[in-house]
Amino acid sequence: MKLRHAFAAALSTALLAGAASAQTLPKTHLKVTGGLSNLTAYQDYERPFWTKTIAEKSQGQVTAEIKGFNEMGMKGPELLRLLGSGVIEYGTATLSYFASDNPINEAIDLAGLATDVKTARTLTDAFEPVLAKTYGEGNKVKLLGISTYPAQVLFCHADIKGLADIKGKKVRTSSRTQADFIEALGGASVTMAFGDVVPAMQNKVVDCAITGSLSGYSAKWYEVATHLLALPINWNQQVHAVNGATWAKYDPALQKFLQTEVDGLVNTIWDAAAKQTQEGYDCNTGAAACTQPVKGKMVLVTPSDKDKALLKQVSEQVVAKWAQRCSAACVNDFNGTIGKTLGVVAKK
Repeated sequence: MKLRHAFAAALSTALLAGAASAQTLPKTHLKVTGGLSNLTAYQDYERPFWTKTIAEKSQGQVTAEIKGFNEMGMKGPELLRLLGSGVIEYGTATLSYFASDNPINEAIDLAGLATDVKTARTLTDAFEPVLAKTYGEGNKVKLLGISTYPAQVLFCHADIKGLADIKGKKVRTSSRTQADFIEALGGASVTMAFGDVVPAMQNKVVDCAITGSLSGYSAKWYEVATHLLALPINWNQQVHAVNGATWAKYDPALQKFLQTEVDGLVNTIWDAAAKQTQEGYDCNTGAAACTQPVKGKMVLVTPSDKDKALLKQVSEQVVAKWAQRCSAACVNDFNGTIGKTLGVVAKK
């Protein structure tokens, strides 16, 4: 009985301490520009986090409103610049959007390097301090964390049996590194917006397209694509960041609270990535494991040893091309972190 009372007292003390801690946070309202609003990363994680979790954890002291950048008429690549100038307070966008501004943004997600979510997270964590320093110095942006979409894979409106069959195909890509990858396979890279892919496949403007396995399902690509190659090409990580000057004005307690909560959000999204990758495979192909009400009828192409060997060979070409467009310091940072982890050397 005494033990039960002691436990209840300890629990009560902890809850009171948490309440007192939340009440010491300054009353704050945040305006957040989120990721693509039609995808599960935004709908299931990002939006509930900012509109519900933050308020609950702070006991109403910190509240937020959020809209996807696409809902605000943005394309994505301008987001980092708008964050740096203070036009946007908080923002989320995929790193590939910023590759044309600085190829260092491609480093953690070069096509072919991470064929599973554990490796993708390891490479991201290894290189994150480099990106945090780059954003802080050059863009006046505070990097809060990096999350990911499910594995980026090939959807094709064509009978493919493996990676080698991409030769001669027109493939929609969403990043420079994906384009390098497709071209190294002998395919032709086509750049187009995510929302244009379904009609492009219907009209045979493209034969294949790359996106997250679950993102493709959410966008009903299974209605036009016939084959899905279950081989992660890359992951399309996204940054969560805040204007540096805005962050610097915050009370240290508020900074600690927000950083801790964003860390939790990032971990949750990473944990979900592997499950969502498999869910995308299952639901696009109509597997029994799919719990969604609508199931696609695509053919799931399982990668062979030959596919994996070709992937490794092509990834070496992707790294070599990337090294030519990134600075010497950037390449050195890659070799000291990602390269050291994988046993890969990038050379200028």
